[in-house]
Amino acid sequence: MADNEYGKKLGLIGTITYDVITSDSGSSYEGIGGVLYQAAVLCGLGKHVSLYTNLGGELVSDFRKTVEKWSNFSWRGIQHVPGPGNRVYLHYPERGERIEVLKSVVPPLNPDQLVEDLPQQRMLILIINSGFDIELTDWRSIASTASCPMWIDIHSLPLARKLDAPREYTFLKEWREWAEGVDYLQANRKEVASMLGHPERLPLDPELNSFGIMAFNIGVKMVFITLGKEGGLVMTPKVSRRIAPPRVKNLVDTTGCGDVFCAATVAKLVDGADAFEAASFGLNLATKAVSLKGVEETYALATKER
Repeated sequence: MADNEYGKKLGLIGTITYDVITSDSGSSYEGIGGVLYQAAVLCGLGKHVSLYTNLGGELVSDFRKTVEKWSNFSWRGIQHVPGPGNRVYLHYPERGERIEVLKSVVPPLNPDQLVEDLPQQRMLILIINSGFDIELTDWRSIASTASCPMWIDIHSLPLARKLDAPREYTFLKEWREWAEGVDYLQANRKEVASMLGHPERLPLDPELNSFGIMAFNIGVKMVFITLGKEGGLVMTPKVSRRIAPPRVKNLVDTTGCGDVFCAATVAKLVDGADAFEAASFGLNLATKAVSLKGVEETYALATKER
């Protein structure tokens, strides 16, 4: 995808969160996050971004402080709603899956502004940060109307939609409805397991390949499966290839790594890179991001890669 659409923006749909992060090691961090990780990377890499989201009133001050220096960031699609915003508690145990508890959420996005702005979008990127981000009917309306390429990160969509209790992975029966016609699909192994109907166990390699075929059959052009310490799997209808990650020198916080991978990969795709070159860049930047904490440090990292 050549960089020949000057003046158009990357449309980013997701949820701004306030994260409280703890671990068994005793380390902790809290701050604004969610879809701002993708926005930070894209803006840091010099891309023009329009964010479409609902922002809780109690998070406005933190949000403004975080993004005030992002000159290529558009606030046009941000709608303020009353209340505490999307607040999430994340705990990283020494072993096993991280534990996520949502304390409060914002309403799903009203898509009217995005629909109006569709002709100005160079690409649409949907990040399911909370599972409450946008209604499926609204997304289908957008996806069926948009003429630009689209990326979806499944992310929290398979998590049970509940508050004040650990969210478990569930069978995501309707994943095809979310992904139909989308050009690029991102998921991790656990999310793929949920889409395949067995969230209790991770898929084997043949199952990952079968999932890719199912995605291609509904119009997806590229599938990106993140594999944690093993790197990533990039699948196209003709070629599939694993990409090994660089060595992690200083592990601080893995929150937002998949978000960094997403944004950095998208940035290279819109510059004309192929799927494997783009994913390699995304994986390299995500690996560097584990040595950092928070959105502001992530933005600083991305500016150095511009």
